[in-house]
Amino acid sequence: MADPIDNAKRALRAELRERRQLLTEAARRDAESGITTQLNALVQATGARSVSCYLSTRTEPGTRAFVRAATERGIRVLLPITRVDGLLDWAVADPDGELVEGLLGMPEPAGDLLGPIAVGEVDLMIIPAAAVDRTGMRLGWGRGYFDKTIGSMQDGPPVYAVVYDTELVDEVPRDVHDQPVGGVVTPTRTVTLAPQRR
Repeated sequence: MADPIDNAKRALRAELRERRQLLTEAARRDAESGITTQLNALVQATGARSVSCYLSTRTEPGTRAFVRAATERGIRVLLPITRVDGLLDWAVADPDGELVEGLLGMPEPAGDLLGPIAVGEVDLMIIPAAAVDRTGMRLGWGRGYFDKTIGSMQDGPPVYAVVYDTELVDEVPRDVHDQPVGGVVTPTRTVTLAPQRR
């Protein structure tokens, strides 16, 4: 029997994926510029000296300029590396380092692997999302990597999801394993949605 929550998630993801694919290159460039500005301000406001982030794909709000700028300013940036067991390893970002295609076809660093617990030592987590609702519930892309990571952390750092402005919505379908985030970063604003951890 079909699960209505899974069906609702699938339908919303398909709509969001299509909307992202229709964005022009100019809109993508503007979004990346806005995301970089917002993330730089968030790092400054939180005093973070170590963050986790990710390398955006072509259709995601761009994080690559932020990652490069942060490492150049001496901020330690950890990037996720997918594992077959559904967990994430981490590697320290190197602007000149080699990138490889990860398990899911996404760009990942080829540097030395740190284990899954390495992310517990960052001051701020910046993660991808398909959408986030106003209670902080995050809709991911269905593989559960970040839900598992956040769910396994006690007293973890503040977690902010990066989405386009239209992807901060009133409500997303949720299941028992889904983990909320404390805030959202869009190209035009940063919104704290729930009390931050740590």
